[in-house]
Amino acid sequence: MINRPLYTKKIMEYVDTPFIKILTGIRRSGKSTILKLVMQNLKERGIDDRLIISYRFDSMEYDGYTAKQMYQELKNRLNPDERTYLFLDEVQEINNWEKIVNSLSTEFDVDIYITGSNSRMLSSEIATYLTGRYVSFRIYTLSFAEYLDFKSRYTEIATPRQELINYIKLGGFPAIHLHAYTEDEIYTIVRDIYNSTIFSDIVKRNEVRKVDLLERVVKYAFNNVGNTFSAKTISDYMKSEHRKIDNETVYSYLEKLEKAYILHRCQRYDLKGKELLKTQEKFYLADTALRYSVLGYNDNSVAAMLENVIYLELCRRGYRVNIGKVDSGEIDFVATKQNEKLYIQVTQQIISAETEKREYTRLLDIDDNFPKYVLRTDEFAGGNYKGIKSMHVADFLLSEEY
Repeated sequence: MINRPLYTKKIMEYVDTPFIKILTGIRRSGKSTILKLVMQNLKERGIDDRLIISYRFDSMEYDGYTAKQMYQELKNRLNPDERTYLFLDEVQEINNWEKIVNSLSTEFDVDIYITGSNSRMLSSEIATYLTGRYVSFRIYTLSFAEYLDFKSRYTEIATPRQELINYIKLGGFPAIHLHAYTEDEIYTIVRDIYNSTIFSDIVKRNEVRKVDLLERVVKYAFNNVGNTFSAKTISDYMKSEHRKIDNETVYSYLEKLEKAYILHRCQRYDLKGKELLKTQEKFYLADTALRYSVLGYNDNSVAAMLENVIYLELCRRGYRVNIGKVDSGEIDFVATKQNEKLYIQVTQQIISAETEKREYTRLLDIDDNFPKYVLRTDEFAGGNYKGIKSMHVADFLLSEEY
């Protein structure tokens, strides 16, 4: 196992606290491995093996188990005299798992860690049964730094700037960066992840009947990463394609895609009015490889995928991310975390004075002293321009300054 300290360090801070630790995220993002890494860290701290109990509920062994059966099974495994560390992987496969976890946490001396891959992991049931007694960790696919670390274990890697395009094309699902797979093999694996998420976590669980319309909404969203749009935009597009779908259905599909962790919604924020805007949002993908596995690779998509990569990196680092609205246009990202704030413009290249003016002027229109960045992938003279820092995207992704 390759360590992912970005997550294990955060989780280990909550060991032996009364909070239930919940790991969520898209399928195959590495949640199960992170559970194993936490177990390994516990053993290194001197916790005896017999006090560490783990279950994986997507195994056929537990197919059809009721909540009562599962509760009895787990209860019988707990140590009556010492604290037990209980790891429940893909726990959402057991109906009413929230009640099981709630009962165990209140009745026994147990430290609980659980994972799940769909909307039921952050649903109203958790709020009802686990109010104030859980802490959640969103697990993302590999960051650029993690990608370089994983890849270096089995092959020679190029410079970070050269590797960036491979990272964008191939994405960061951990399983595809443990061996030297071909591009076709990688997209086959990612397409399987996509299909299992769509059909298990959305279609089957929500009894979606018009699967073809759902897939058309997905493809529209995938094809419009980096563009603002609304449910009405998609509905109108469908009508032009002679496919009838109302705004509410589109909105419902987008919401389900969010809850299955395939899409991330990014709202616009009016920097002048200091308010979130409810129209024309952007959606980003849980991983760039999802787009290419479903729609195929296209050079014209790289600029949008650069935005996607930066968005995910900011989320990994704990920022709340919005699109910034200013009088002169839009700021790609306004990222906030407690008292910190970053303003970021992302561009593949600047080939004219007009483009340069557009990218920098929007940032100059913001009248505060928080850091401002223009991130790009072409060759340029480094340094600051009136306080705005220009950086290569690869350098920004690997930087520890922000």
